[in-house]
Amino acid sequence: MRSPLLLALAAILTATPALAASPSIIVRTDIPFGNAANVRVQKDGAVTEVRFTPDPHGGPECLWFCFRVCRAHSGGGALGRLRLVLECPETMLGGGKPADFRPVFRLAGSDWERIGAPELIDLPDGRRQAAWTLSVAKSSLDFAFSFPYGRDELDWLVKDTSGYWRVDTIGVSQGGRPLLRLSNDYGKLKGDRPGLYLMSRQHSAEVSGGWVLDGVLRRFAEMGDAAPLVWAVPLGNIDGVEQGDYGKDNFPYDVNRAWGNPPMRHETLVFQQDMRRWSKRCRPLAGFDFHAPGASESEGIYAFVHASEKLPDVAKQAVEWADAVGKALGPEFAAAKFTRSGDYNSRWNTPRFGGFCQEEMKMSGVAIETPYAIIQKAVMTREKYQEAGRRIANALAAHAKSPLNKEPEKK
Repeated sequence: MRSPLLLALAAILTATPALAASPSIIVRTDIPFGNAANVRVQKDGAVTEVRFTPDPHGGPECLWFCFRVCRAHSGGGALGRLRLVLECPETMLGGGKPADFRPVFRLAGSDWERIGAPELIDLPDGRRQAAWTLSVAKSSLDFAFSFPYGRDELDWLVKDTSGYWRVDTIGVSQGGRPLLRLSNDYGKLKGDRPGLYLMSRQHSAEVSGGWVLDGVLRRFAEMGDAAPLVWAVPLGNIDGVEQGDYGKDNFPYDVNRAWGNPPMRHETLVFQQDMRRWSKRCRPLAGFDFHAPGASESEGIYAFVHASEKLPDVAKQAVEWADAVGKALGPEFAAAKFTRSGDYNSRWNTPRFGGFCQEEMKMSGVAIETPYAIIQKAVMTREKYQEAGRRIANALAAHAKSPLNKEPEKK
């Protein structure tokens, strides 16, 4: 006979995961990229209200949320009128202007789509909430801060580009997940083909950066052999991606703040080794890292460059790369002030990807920041992210052929 303690433990382990529930509706985060905290479900007349806050998942910052609202029992019918109330948006990184939030939702059996502007609720003590009301004619609804991007989306990219991108495992994450690198050519030792190393999702939930890189890689596939030699890591913080972490300044160490010597995360150790391997098989020109800024930023895409005092010529080249990207993006996508210094205060005063590119690799390092939802007055779709990526790819390919980047003549 099993002990009462073991029976109780078994009941806990086999229970249906749910953050909150009413007699007929539950909220779940055991879905891809799941994240929500302090969830409450309550009825308000004919409307079911779901209140929630993004979960920091043990880190100092929060922003990302992703959860499912569904019927407690299969065959329970449509959800009906649903009101989703985001509490404490001011505690999200850059969350001071929730009027510019445009989350995404997905009905059962359907694709993701943007939701409209929120209703803003001002509380008597000065706090603010954001709410969205939907009539849901399905039995479940997924709700996320922006369009998710994970392994499935990466698989679609590889399939859609007809095998142009080779996929290799270059190591594993601190959680034991494979770290995948895409390449359009392995190059050869002492090869002179112009080379680019691309990354995204070092901050795991910065999904808009992931979609822009997706567009970059699709455009390079169209160029074929005319493209530079490109190695890319689209899912840098894969543990955070799959766990639903926001991943900015997270513990034990922010991936993008761990690029010192020695590196402070195993993932960064793997990336550094791969970059050194890549640099021996091409003519390394630049590294580009695709990010997203604060939650409510909407002025446009912009670039951070590392202002290296040790190597001013390399820092100048990084500005030239960034300026070329800003020009290609044009006023439709680019912020009025596009190229900026990336040397701002951080919780960790250790090298970032751009610093590693310039200080150790002696090449340009640029971070591209893409808003989550709105650029100026345009609401961003996945297709618009990808179009921005295509323009960036065109700029990178052209700049790689620029006389500024020609290999010096050997004496």
